[in-house]
Amino acid sequence: MKKITDLDINNKKILIRCDFNVPLKDGKIIDDTRIKAALQTINYCLEQNAKIILFSHLGRIKEESDLKKNDLKVVATRLSELLNKEVLFINETRGKNLEQAISNMQPQDIILVQNTRYEDLEGKKESSNDKELGKYWASLGDYFINDAFGTIHRAHASNVGIATNMPEKSAIGFLIEKELNALSVLDHPTHPFVVVLGGAKVADKIGVIKNLVKKADKILIGGAMAFTFLKAKGLEIGSSLLDEENIPFCQNVLKDYAAKMILPVDTAVTKEYSDNEEYKVKDITALSKEEMGLDIGPKTIELFENILKEANTVIWNGPLGVYEFSKYKKGTDTILQYVVDNNIKTILGGGDIVAAASNANLKDKVYHSSTGGGATLEYLEGKELPGLVALQ
Repeated sequence: MKKITDLDINNKKILIRCDFNVPLKDGKIIDDTRIKAALQTINYCLEQNAKIILFSHLGRIKEESDLKKNDLKVVATRLSELLNKEVLFINETRGKNLEQAISNMQPQDIILVQNTRYEDLEGKKESSNDKELGKYWASLGDYFINDAFGTIHRAHASNVGIATNMPEKSAIGFLIEKELNALSVLDHPTHPFVVVLGGAKVADKIGVIKNLVKKADKILIGGAMAFTFLKAKGLEIGSSLLDEENIPFCQNVLKDYAAKMILPVDTAVTKEYSDNEEYKVKDITALSKEEMGLDIGPKTIELFENILKEANTVIWNGPLGVYEFSKYKKGTDTILQYVVDNNIKTILGGGDIVAAASNANLKDKVYHSSTGGGATLEYLEGKELPGLVALQ
């Protein structure tokens, strides 16, 4: 697979697929991490006197009303600030205005094309990897760089479509290279290898568990998904979240890998899913029918830390409690602080656990915080990633 440094891009038109799918509130960016993650590749292209054409999606476009709230203009403004350089925003995804703007480009000029998912409004052309759309976008440049790790598990026109039409002229950018290098540690991890899994549903993690349970020395289960495993053991879980459909899967895993699967021994319980009610810490066997567990308890934190202190490699996906609530983020924050303080080689597998680490100012203190959510999960499941396959 080619890297951006393998190409002679001097004075060439470079199409770059970025991941500018940033969270917005009232039309303002509330976290620009993904924009900053693209800067290394963009700056390299500037140094090489390239003409830079950027593509990204933002949100989902299902109806006309989604267009305004997912307009990429706000990203162009922030990117201009970060680069201290004008980024020309083209408010369309195809057509004469875009073509003319590209034709007029000088070396080191930067264009940001409007949200690629605007093409989903009629016929889902972006998301279904429409052949004509991929061919059209490919025709706009000399080379294609995929640097959007967060979308490499999707076959879209703006990644797979463009790459397919430029087979000898496509490469990965610095962000994807960094992600793949970090995650490759998990192909042959240094043991003891510990997996930490949290989040809501077992269904989301079945593929990960199946793939990693054979490699891992221990799998620590927290978050709401722990209660499906506890229910599978026959325990009363009260009104805690339950993924009933996957109880049989949990029973089989607990039976086949009893020594590897580590479940909570206590939990912070309440009767209301909110940050207002007081909570109690209870032994995992003592929940009443009205109570729900929203975080791991102190004995579980101690249990997890005792296992982690022996670990050489850790992969962690999903928070261990409802970290959005101040009362129930203690388990997640404490274990995050523990792996940082003890310099344990920890990879945070994208999504909510990276957001939790960011809130705790610990995101940049671990070995690697992945920018991918679904992409990282599918990598951990051992699946082929279409965005990468198209570049090989």
